[in-house]
Amino acid sequence: TVTAPEGVEKEEAYALADDAMARVMTVEGVDAVGAMSGGGLASMLGGGGGEGMSFTFYVILEEEAAKQATEVVKKIETSLEGIAGEAEVAASGMSQMTDLLGSGMSLSISGPDMDQLLAISEDVMAMLDQVEGFTAISNGQEEADSQIIVHVDKNQAMEYGLTVAQVYAELAAQLMTEKTATTLHVDPDSYEVKIVDETNPLTLKNLMDYEFTTKVTNSEGEQVEEIHKLSEFAKMEETPGVSSINRTNQSRYITVSAMMEEGYNTSLQSREFEKLLDEYEVPDGYMINMGGEVESIDAMLKDMGLMILVAVAFIYLIMVAQFQGLLSPFVVIFTIPLAFTGGLLALLLAGEQLSIVGLMGFLILAGVVVNNGIVFVDYANQLRLEGAEKIEALVETGMTRMRPILMTALTTILAMSTMALSNNEAAALGKGMAIVTIGGLTYATFMTLFIVPVLYDLFFRRELKKVDLGDESNLIEE
Repeated sequence: TVTAPEGVEKEEAYALADDAMARVMTVEGVDAVGAMSGGGLASMLGGGGGEGMSFTFYVILEEEAAKQATEVVKKIETSLEGIAGEAEVAASGMSQMTDLLGSGMSLSISGPDMDQLLAISEDVMAMLDQVEGFTAISNGQEEADSQIIVHVDKNQAMEYGLTVAQVYAELAAQLMTEKTATTLHVDPDSYEVKIVDETNPLTLKNLMDYEFTTKVTNSEGEQVEEIHKLSEFAKMEETPGVSSINRTNQSRYITVSAMMEEGYNTSLQSREFEKLLDEYEVPDGYMINMGGEVESIDAMLKDMGLMILVAVAFIYLIMVAQFQGLLSPFVVIFTIPLAFTGGLLALLLAGEQLSIVGLMGFLILAGVVVNNGIVFVDYANQLRLEGAEKIEALVETGMTRMRPILMTALTTILAMSTMALSNNEAAALGKGMAIVTIGGLTYATFMTLFIVPVLYDLFFRRELKKVDLGDESNLIEE
């Protein structure tokens, strides 16, 4: 959005818009630029010039540039530096599914009075601006027109024989330059005859000079006409308007949003912002609720943590039934923390944030990574039951089962690699999950060949025996 300085003529304002469009078109990755003008309050009141004129530009990016929309926003901001008017660049239209992909945060400010909501949103935006990493901070009201508020002194107006309702009615009628005079009936049709009077329209410049004609009684008891200007009993104030009014549960609210620059973590930076927010005194009757990725991740962490605990419990119980004991599943379950460590390291190396989709990768790892441990422990148990010593069985297992363990992990890693390495929009949603899965599975696979044998040697102190239960042979850990 580009806003022309106050007092410039229309021609200068449109020249400013052309300059802004030309600058944006020079940015690498921009395919096309569309513009829409908004004349603001001056245009509504019929005033000339570009006072309050703003222009909204819609930028269409090339396919490759759209994959890095945040970088393009920075380039556009740089290209508009030094322009004659005020320029604001927002990436809200360039990003999709920001909550899932981990790219920003939002806050909902609710309360009864719109002016107070705007004031609070400005304070919140100022606090966000103090935290390093947040960019494209917006309350969604940048495209709003300004508004004129006329404050009428009721007592002074009554001395002139006027009420606030009369002042409003006369000004509203004066703003209506088109009036229906009569209706002509020509069977079977009817035509309205309208008179358009634009000889002396109200503008920002002559609004306070508008004259009201009233009748008052003089000292001799006679009624005489008096003329009083609006400025004699009223004051004019120009304030920012609102582009839209949102409601939830019968309460008005404004949403403040912010994008996160690359290299910063939304959750960590939001904690810095929360410290500032805790010191802020919210007026009575108003509430500030954290939303966006921060709220989603907090809720998802609780749900995902519960799901992972349930998954680990079910995995352990299934292995207990398979191994007919508690010790072997206990050794295998140690591969899950190894996988989680690998997933976090992969995110760190890839420079990706821990997003909601990334958390789903950890849930997948909990079920996949235990396969390697099961293969290793089960084969070691079989060798020991056949008479091999514990150390001998572990060495033989490592040599014999290394190939199937690596092949099993490699099939999953290669399947996920296309999603992790792709930069198109279709793969962007699952990229975090793929990186976590690849990193966790790679790290846990190699560590399984070292950690699991060590744990097996530490915990398995007794010999394994076979006992016959009916027609089946079962493994008993003693």
